[in-house]
Order: sequence, then C-alpha cells, then structure tokens
Amino acid sequence: MRLSPRICRSAAAGAIAGALLLTGCSGGTGSGDGKASSGGGPRAWAGGSGGTGGSGGPATGVEEGTDEGEQKFAPPDYLSTFALDVDTASYGYAVRSLDEGRRPEPSTVRPEEFINSFRQDYDRPGGNGFSVTLDGARVSGEDDPDGAGPWSLVRVGLATRLAEDGGERPPAALTFVVDVSGSMAEPGRLDLVKESLSLLTDELRDDDSIALVTFSGEARTRLTMTRVGDGRERIQRTVADLEPSDSTNLEAGVRTGYEEAVEGRRKGATNRVVLLSDALANTGETQADAILERIASARERHGITLFGVGVGSEYGDALMERLADKGDGSTTYISDKEEARKVFVDQLPAQVELRARDAKAQVAFDRRTVERFRLIGYENRAVADEDFRNDRVDGGEVGPGHTVTALYAVQLRPGAEGEIAKATVRWLDPGTRAPRERSGSVRTDAVDTALWSEAKPRLQVTAVAAYFAEELRGGTVPGAPALDTLAERAGALAESTEDPSVGRLAEAIRRADRLRD
Repeated sequence: MRLSPRICRSAAAGAIAGALLLTGCSGGTGSGDGKASSGGGPRAWAGGSGGTGGSGGPATGVEEGTDEGEQKFAPPDYLSTFALDVDTASYGYAVRSLDEGRRPEPSTVRPEEFINSFRQDYDRPGGNGFSVTLDGARVSGEDDPDGAGPWSLVRVGLATRLAEDGGERPPAALTFVVDVSGSMAEPGRLDLVKESLSLLTDELRDDDSIALVTFSGEARTRLTMTRVGDGRERIQRTVADLEPSDSTNLEAGVRTGYEEAVEGRRKGATNRVVLLSDALANTGETQADAILERIASARERHGITLFGVGVGSEYGDALMERLADKGDGSTTYISDKEEARKVFVDQLPAQVELRARDAKAQVAFDRRTVERFRLIGYENRAVADEDFRNDRVDGGEVGPGHTVTALYAVQLRPGAEGEIAKATVRWLDPGTRAPRERSGSVRTDAVDTALWSEAKPRLQVTAVAAYFAEELRGGTVPGAPALDTLAERAGALAESTEDPSVGRLAEAIRRADRLRD
C-alpha cells in the first residue's frame, strides 16, 4: 500500500499483520531549502521566523462537519504531508541485531517503524475511517538559552475501529511467495516460515484461499489458488514438504507469485501477495528497479498489494522495503515463534478487511505559535503538499484496529498561546471509494506538561522509541536523554504499563548502550 519514495515540493523528505493492510508513501515536513534529506539521518527543520501570517489549516477541501469556506490555506513550509504507514520491520531487525551483539546499520533505522511498534491509547471511531487525537508534552524549560521558546513533542494519533468478534469480512486470497534458497537453511528462517504458514492455515476460514510459490535458483508453483475449506490438509502437507535449495532468484519468485495472484484473484476478496524471505537476492535480476517492474501492473490493474515478512540474522532490509513501496504494501520482521504467532495467528486472520483506502495525513502548523518543527522519521513516505487531496496519488490501505502515530519536535514562539497545529486525515471509503476526511487540533495548553513526570504513559513510550531510533541512526531530537537514562525510563514504563513489549524495548536500549563504544 505504500508508494515509492517521493520528494515534496517544499518538504524535507521524510509497523505486523496489521501492516499487511496498510501502505503508503510517507511523511515530509515543509523545508525551506526545497530538498529532501537522504539516508537514515535526520531531516531539516521546517518553519522559521518569516512572519506571523495565516492559520495552519488544510489547503482546500471539505472536512466532515465543516463548510469548505472554513478551510484556510497554510504556507507550504508550515505543512507536513505523508501517506499512512505502520511498518515495523526496522524495529524488529534492530532488536535482532542488538540481541546478537551488534548495532544496526544507521541506514536501516526508520524511527516511524520504532514508534509504530507499540500499542497506543487512542479513542476509536464508530464506523469506517479514523479517529484523530493530538496531544504532547514539554521537553525543555520555558525558554532556551538563546531566548527562543520552549521545545515540545507533539503526537498525532490516528486509529481505526476494531474488528468485531464473529463479524463478517471479505474472504482472503493470499499468494505466499516463499524463499527456499540455501541461506534460508539457517535456524530461524525457513523453519520459522513453515511454522508461520502452518499456524495461519489453521486459523483461516473455509472460504479463504491460498496459493504457494517457492523460489531458489528458479521459481516453482507448489499450489495454485486453493480454497482452504477443501484443501486445508493439502496446504499443510505442501508447507511441511518445503526444503532449502540453492541460490536466490528473488525476481523469478516475485514474477511467478504475481502471475499466480492475478490468475487466482477473486472478485470481492482481499487479494495479497505475501513475500517471506531474507531478501538476499544473488541470482537473476538482483537490482530492485528491475524487480519492481514485475509488480507495478498487478498493483495498478488488479489492486494486488505486497506484504513483506523478513527473516534471518542477515536481512536485505533496503530491498524488501523498496519492493513493498512499489507493491503498495508494507513490511514486518519476525525472529522467533512468539513474533510469528502474533503476526500470523493473533492479527492477520481478523484483519483482511479494510477500514480505509489511500489514506494520507496533512498536519498544518500555525506560524503564529510555532517557530519551527520536524517530523521524526517518515523520510521516504513523503507526499507533495498539493497532492493531499489528489486521490490518484496512492496512500495507505488500513484495516481494523490499526493505530498510526506521527511524532513532531516543535519549538514554540516565546509566550505563544493558541492553536499549534491541525491534523487532517483523508481516505477513500473502502466500499464506495468516496473521499472522507477527519480533523483534530492541539493548543499550547495541551502540551504544557512535563514529558517524564506528567505526560500519559503511552506518550512517554512513543518518546522513548523515537529518541532511541534517532540515537541509533546518529540523529538528535530536543530533550533526548542519554541512553542509560532512556533505558531507565523504559524500564519504569514497562512496569507501570505491564507491557512486555516495552520491557523488550528497555533491554534493547541497554544492549545498545553497552555496544556504543
């Protein structure tokens, strides 16, 4: 569901089974230089002292419950526009690397994937679409030494309605493309993939369908599209028989997988290709640009999107992400049975319906109160500001129970009071494809609480994840503690939230601190 990376006209270019149903390009903030930052480093700051002009509202269009005449135009450098995304592969792979005694490469660290790896506390909407929640906290004193205003973190939270127990959903038509090359023989690769597929087969409904393609030196269709109800035992036997072979012809696997997905596509069903691989291509077309062309027509003509599941201590993160970008899809990473069960059993079967198509967000900052701001992460998810309401530009497809979080570092003007920002999310109704919007805003008094002593626990967890990611990739965010202090914060939050995933975050930070030198 994600778009390929884009560069905003006036912007610095810039999470599990839930990610299977969410794609998009991503977030950019307005930047005065008109250039995109590249690689894993932090992007430029947006805003400045250039006047105290108009309010930061969306450029045009109709918000639900709002007249079009009430919409106000914001200068381009005070807009931040991105397609929704909840990939989590970057965080999962970073934790795996730290567990093995090495720091992740900075280029593989994407802060938005760290942030979106953790549960949030946002209110849920009553129907399709999103709720919009904005809050924040202060991370510096009333004034910086240079006389500038205080720094805050502002959290933009979007959430969809949960799946209903026993509720109706469309059938799923899933084409699994499984890497059986020699590198997949390592423990925690093909064995984990086989267990994941076996668990999923037991969980899917009788009216769901599965196709299975494998690839090593060449691609092979092991199972054409088969209804689970009639073929559950045959699917299980086929999965059990998978064995590692030789080289990795990823292009052949992707091409054959999409051919099978197109041939077996079902009208009214959720049609997906699921690629399970370490993404270490070494045979055939090994460059992403060549492989990407195999995906485009199936996505554009048939709406078949790609979900990438990464495995292995050595993992082609950049290639897998680019494939998911082109396939309007998303990625996650699994390293053990617990994570596999979470993705393939707890989440995926219930989330093959949609709450929103082509979802994008635009945050408009009010230059009367905001000196400058930066979106943390989302560098390669940018959408041009003027394309926010261009429904031909793809956004994210979002399923039930998802949350999407964007975190901004914001410096307020000295003595500022009033609205800081207004966030608008736009999506297409999954049934009618009619455009819908929802907005929310945040004022200065809502961010005037100290982050570590007064802010909500889930906002603190979001801050910890963001600070950790920025440190790993060599960036910085105002208010960032040292790693040992950050680990203590995470440990305390793990106890107060009783959330094991926050405990694992605390341990990952401790490992990173020990490995720093």
